[in-house]
Amino acid sequence: MRRTTAVIIGAGQSGLAMSFELMQRGIDHIVLERGEVANSWRYERWDSLKLLTPNRMNTVPGIPYDGPDPDGFMSVSGLVARFDTCLARTSFPVKTGTTVLSVVRLDRGYRIQTDQGALEAEAVVMATGACNHPKVPTFAQTAPGDIVQTSPLRYKRPSDLPEGKSLVVGASASGLQLARELQLSGRQVTLAVGNHTRMPRRYRGRDILEWMGRIGVTSTLYSDVPDLDRVRRLPSPTLTADETLDINTLQTLGVEVVGRCVGLEGGEAHFAGSLANTCALADLKMDRLLDTIDAFTTQKEFGDSPSIDARPAPTQLPDDPRLRIDLAREGYTSILWATGFAPDFSWLRAPHFDTKGRLMHDGGIVAKGLYVMGLPYLRYRRSTLLYGANDDANVLANHMQLGFKSVCAA
Repeated sequence: MRRTTAVIIGAGQSGLAMSFELMQRGIDHIVLERGEVANSWRYERWDSLKLLTPNRMNTVPGIPYDGPDPDGFMSVSGLVARFDTCLARTSFPVKTGTTVLSVVRLDRGYRIQTDQGALEAEAVVMATGACNHPKVPTFAQTAPGDIVQTSPLRYKRPSDLPEGKSLVVGASASGLQLARELQLSGRQVTLAVGNHTRMPRRYRGRDILEWMGRIGVTSTLYSDVPDLDRVRRLPSPTLTADETLDINTLQTLGVEVVGRCVGLEGGEAHFAGSLANTCALADLKMDRLLDTIDAFTTQKEFGDSPSIDARPAPTQLPDDPRLRIDLAREGYTSILWATGFAPDFSWLRAPHFDTKGRLMHDGGIVAKGLYVMGLPYLRYRRSTLLYGANDDANVLANHMQLGFKSVCAA
């Protein structure tokens, strides 16, 4: 049986970032990947998707962005090309086409069983990400059988769906983008809006993510967050490439807006009556963020004297949003569940899960020799962003290295 110092499971951004840091420290390891490097980016994203972060933030391990458009937004194919460049420049010890079946704790280290054989390692890094499975409500099973149901992991383009009306459930980044794409394709779209985080693409002449970095929002350490569990469950910001996309924008395109989808029964979709409160809360949080930016600019010296841009208008809603829709009678042929994602650690044979089945960890440290990467707010808010994986990997690699040194000293 092959033995190595560390095994990294997953060869996406997080896995490669960790591998890069271990190579810098001379730690022997292997990266196991079920498909190809950056497999999810290659095969589980829709065709028109562009990254939500400006190009200058889209660093891949060992390669900062050095292209001609630092303020632009690259396509998924552009990101995959950067991963391929990264692979060409650095000899990552990746074994592709290898599915992990189980990880079991041993007296010293771990046994990793794969469909290609078994390995033993002193440390394991689980870098399979947070978006392995779409979080679809159980009542989706009661939808009429002739309605096509899909998720952002399976949807590729409008032609994948049958002609007719579409119900998009979820108003985070994915839901807004796909509702717009389907509406512009000629379909009538209804968007079911639940809890969401609203913010403009740009403010005071800069990208909103740049401002969040400047005021320290993205660098807040997980241990300094009062309600970490709640923060880790927050929906992704309603950002899109190049422009502000919000519920107001979609309504101008003709998208119908209703409340959170709470059930399907007898061919009808039912929606909560709390749409106004949900949107008012999102507006309130956005205004608080922009207030913080305004206060920050009055305390700092800026060479370019950023101007005060007009804030996005409050969310405007229909006077009487519908609470139910008869899907078949009104011509709905598809439902796109943009209701979030869940990680998959079903192969981990260890008692490191809470009563809701969520992996427990302390800033990415699960147990002795066991680590996780790629989860929301792993160590910082920026952990969710591409470049944030590099910082997380650096900290966890240091922790791993110190652990090895303490064992040797003992």
